[in-house]
Amino acid sequence: MTAPVDPRAGWVVAALGALPRTAEMEPLVTRVLAPNASGMTLDGTNTYVVGAAGSGQAVVVDPGPADAGHLAAVEAVLVERDARVVAVLVTHHHGDHAEAAAPWSSHFGAPVAAGSAAVAGPGGRVLEPGEQLALAGTTVGVVATPGHTADHLAFRLESGAVLVGDHVLGRGTSVVSHPEGDVVAYLESLRRVHDLGPSALYCGHGPELTEDPAAVLEFYLAHRAYREAQLVDALAAGPQTVEELVATVYAAVPQQLWPAAAQSTRATLAKLTAEGRVAAGPGGAVTLA
Repeated sequence: MTAPVDPRAGWVVAALGALPRTAEMEPLVTRVLAPNASGMTLDGTNTYVVGAAGSGQAVVVDPGPADAGHLAAVEAVLVERDARVVAVLVTHHHGDHAEAAAPWSSHFGAPVAAGSAAVAGPGGRVLEPGEQLALAGTTVGVVATPGHTADHLAFRLESGAVLVGDHVLGRGTSVVSHPEGDVVAYLESLRRVHDLGPSALYCGHGPELTEDPAAVLEFYLAHRAYREAQLVDALAAGPQTVEELVATVYAAVPQQLWPAAAQSTRATLAKLTAEGRVAAGPGGAVTLA
């Protein structure tokens, strides 16, 4: 088996930890980086301020952690844009994206809109796939992208760019954890975003992907197929536990990331089990069916 080549390997992108605190992606969009860098969040959570110049309004997408400094950085962008917040959109319920949704909604006097009632809150709005939101002098399309989580959404802008949350990362690949994540839904969502023909992918973590977004989506699909093939190949030697599979398949990955790899492995095994290709084995192991 040959591992697929990540097209970003030949791109010029900011090094890990070198993303600027704020950056204009395009006239409609400014990115504000939250100060919550970690092994899982990479440089930190990307919060996006979206709105047409001169509209006097803006939408905040993925407010991220409830951090006073991060709020101040977003407010500085709003002052520069001479805009007030009219909505807080959230791609999914994970705390590094949604924690500040309720307090910022109260602070700005703007409703939360998300894919689940739990995130939208009692005064918010649950979004439906395919909706076209007329906000801040522009139109934002709601795209269903379940897989990373069941409630995951992406937002397509009039420019053709897509705010993809954790569906696609600016560096590496996204985790599809078990039992929350669903690999089959994730693969379908990757194809759905690919079919949109995005001009750019603005990710929940890491740098923007503008050079060839379609190639990155194709790599993500190939990467999932490769990991699946690795698992099947490893199981050809006999029953193995998830931990044993991770040690084999992710041998080249730093061990501090193995817990996340184990979650993705469980999610892929759930897909293979549903397809009748693997089954439960002795002592908590799995085996080829």
